[in-house]
Amino acid sequence: MSMITATVWVPRGFAARFPTKYDIDENEFARISKLAKLQLGDAQEELQRAQVSENGQVRIDDESEAAEDGVKLPQSNGDADDDLREYDLDHYDSDAVGEDGEGLAMFGNAKSLAYHESNADDPYIILQGNEDEDDEREELQVLATDNMLVAAKVEDEVAHLEIYVYEDGADNLYVHHDVMLPAIPLCVEWLNFVVGKDSSDTSSNANFVAVGTFDPDIEIWDLDTVDRMYPNAILGQGGDDSKGETDPGKKKKKRRKSKKVNDDYHVDAILSLAANRNHRTLLASSSADKTVKLWDLNTTKCAKSYSYHTDKVCSIAWHQKETTVLLSGSYDRTVVAADMRAPDAKVPRWGVESDVETVKWDPHDSNCFFVTTESGIIHYHDARVIPSAPEKSNPVWTLQAHNESVSSFDANPIIPGFLASGSTDKEVKLWNVQPSGPSMVASRNLGVGKIFSTTFAPDSEVGFRLAVAGSKGAVQIWDTSTNAAVRRSFASRMAPPDVEVEERIVGVDEDSSDSEEEGGIEPGSEEGQGGDGWESMGED
Repeated sequence: MSMITATVWVPRGFAARFPTKYDIDENEFARISKLAKLQLGDAQEELQRAQVSENGQVRIDDESEAAEDGVKLPQSNGDADDDLREYDLDHYDSDAVGEDGEGLAMFGNAKSLAYHESNADDPYIILQGNEDEDDEREELQVLATDNMLVAAKVEDEVAHLEIYVYEDGADNLYVHHDVMLPAIPLCVEWLNFVVGKDSSDTSSNANFVAVGTFDPDIEIWDLDTVDRMYPNAILGQGGDDSKGETDPGKKKKKRRKSKKVNDDYHVDAILSLAANRNHRTLLASSSADKTVKLWDLNTTKCAKSYSYHTDKVCSIAWHQKETTVLLSGSYDRTVVAADMRAPDAKVPRWGVESDVETVKWDPHDSNCFFVTTESGIIHYHDARVIPSAPEKSNPVWTLQAHNESVSSFDANPIIPGFLASGSTDKEVKLWNVQPSGPSMVASRNLGVGKIFSTTFAPDSEVGFRLAVAGSKGAVQIWDTSTNAAVRRSFASRMAPPDVEVEERIVGVDEDSSDSEEEGGIEPGSEEGQGGDGWESMGED
């Protein structure tokens, strides 16, 4: 099984030209040791519970409950140490010391050996290896004209982020590096802020990504560091536990991760993330626990929790001008636009005919927003027209865009009126919104399976590029400006081509043997093209 659940672009100029290799210093080692110890402790606790359950005994939450119930737990490590103390195993590997104080081990006189800070200072090392380092540095280079694309991927039950580099001039898309994740990722959001540093200086640029998974924690990763083992920060209960220090003289009481909804962290899967581009220290998240939470990226703590919905909150989006207003859509079939400064105020609420899939403000008209639903319909609402009840909502227009769920949607930030929708019917459709309403421009099956992500590039130089990904685990970059119908519809918003152009779709190069084994068809090939558009073989 391989699928891509979400993608996000990184604007040009934010990625480091030469990403750095992960370096573990003392502070970093101490931090990841706490994280690893926490994860190991949770795993051991779950194993102990399973063993007690298999023995037919009552499930035990902690030692205090065990004592109350009169159940004897397996022998602790401390008791085992008492039995073995007579053998003095703590000094089993200790080296004997001679009369002069020098160790009698094989390399006991190592202190007398010469040591050089750098290999360049060692006269006995002739080959310095600088050429290999230069080659590796050049391979990692990201040019100012390159775009990064982050994809949340699951492959053979292994969850990870794939960080792509897209070279538009060379029609090249390749995986730059990847990041391993602890659980299946559901959403990603790019952050232009150095997370976890309590500083008043918010002017400097950064290149981070927030990842929401089936676990209730949000992980923050630095995209400019390669081969990192642990996230830079964790928002949620996992992050709190890793920072907490207990009294060394007091035994720490084990506790399971709480499933009770609270104001401090999520307790169910993270379904959507939204970074506030105006207040860069703020990140909003929505969850299957029916809450929306606001996080302070300086302290990595939850600043406020909101409960506007009665079912899973699947999509959120910040207003581009009213920077404290957050739009949220839920499986309770309502959409709310709430001012985060007034958590107790009555909020405007709109209703739709089925479960909400995505919500998004119109980037070219701040008074309006889009809603897509499970029944394949796109709603366009004016936020100034507030219904007396959700069922009395009156959208500006509605569009039956697909026969199945509109699982992904985007409005082009550069070209007004240019929309893209993706569906579980495996089709990507492009729309042109005019005063008379929306009309379809083009429809394609790009061979990525059921579509879970459609996102336009954020830079004007690549404004017509659309990233599409889905259930087959592949990403395709569609240059929509090379489509004849798109050129006709948006002729006034793009330069006419000097010569006739072919439709251009860029994907990751793979061996021909791999594509033959998978039975895939290259987009644009004669074999994959139907009478009214591009088609591909069905999913395996």
